[in-house]
Amino acid sequence: MAQRILKNVTVNGELTDIVIEGGKISAIGKTDLPGEDRKGEKAYPGLIDIHTHGALGTSVSNGGHLLELSKYQSSHGVTAWFPTTTTISTEDLISVTHEKTDFNEGARIMGFHLEGPYINKKYKGAQNEDFIKNPSLEELKKFKNVKMITIAPELPGAYEFIEKCGCKVIIGHTDADYETALGAIRKGADCLTHTFNAMPPLHHRNPGVIGAAIQADAWVQIICDGLHVHKSVIKMLYKTFGKKMIVISDSVNPAYLPDGEYDYDGHAVIMKDGECRLTDGTIAGSSHSALYGVQKLVSWGIPEEDAFYAATKAPATYAGLTTKGELKEGFDADIILLDNELNLKETIIGGITDYVCRD
Repeated sequence: MAQRILKNVTVNGELTDIVIEGGKISAIGKTDLPGEDRKGEKAYPGLIDIHTHGALGTSVSNGGHLLELSKYQSSHGVTAWFPTTTTISTEDLISVTHEKTDFNEGARIMGFHLEGPYINKKYKGAQNEDFIKNPSLEELKKFKNVKMITIAPELPGAYEFIEKCGCKVIIGHTDADYETALGAIRKGADCLTHTFNAMPPLHHRNPGVIGAAIQADAWVQIICDGLHVHKSVIKMLYKTFGKKMIVISDSVNPAYLPDGEYDYDGHAVIMKDGECRLTDGTIAGSSHSALYGVQKLVSWGIPEEDAFYAATKAPATYAGLTTKGELKEGFDADIILLDNELNLKETIIGGITDYVCRD
């Protein structure tokens, strides 16, 4: 692969150049070599979304849309992602997780994230109750390329599952009390799915799952759309967990579609004014991207570098992606370029332009 040089990009507030060779960042610093003049555009690592179900009318759980969704992700600044299923039948999960994922265009797929079916019916949210069940190591063997799974740790067999499943386990859609959650974190389930949503609230005498995460210094995912969690609570989470806060989109298939009624993995949902809800008013996932979440964090006063960290280095570290999430020599040349208002201008994956904004 030929050398590529991005000249006059802004990194950490400084005007510099980025040299790319062989799909990797080979140098960061001013050079006399010719290249592409980016005229001060901001450069950040490509975003990494570890929890996203779909968008633009397509869904991971419906099958057959992974390439289309990978291209969508790239068009919103995501360069690596974990396609996230909902609670569907075992047969459908087998089918989805055996799909092709090694595409050479669009955001790269790092493996699947199963949100369910091992969750608590009390906090099912928009999940399909018909397929909710207790954790099963034997069933998990039927699936392929599963890197993350969200479970409720109070279910029978959950602790053994956490210890032996061989993937990242995330606590969510749960009614676990403080001690149960703390035990699960110590077993290895050291992250919360869409914190505050689909779990008991933090109470000063009954701290529950969130209190356990604070006590154990766990990781926390958060949807930063201003609907799922109030901005003041998100700022509290940021101040509490710092670099262990992870921005997720939790986007669903009606995301970025016009207002109207849609099907979301078997549920009738209504999209109105950027909000996706079941017909009974229950919030049914997000209608925005991870980049939108980062932009919201900045608008609420969280430092820009920290906001991007929560969608780049934080998820990369949590997921064990050792060559992603930073603009650093030797790391993958997954780079996004933005204007001063944080509007996406270009997405580069492995040193190659994958998406360009056509104003």
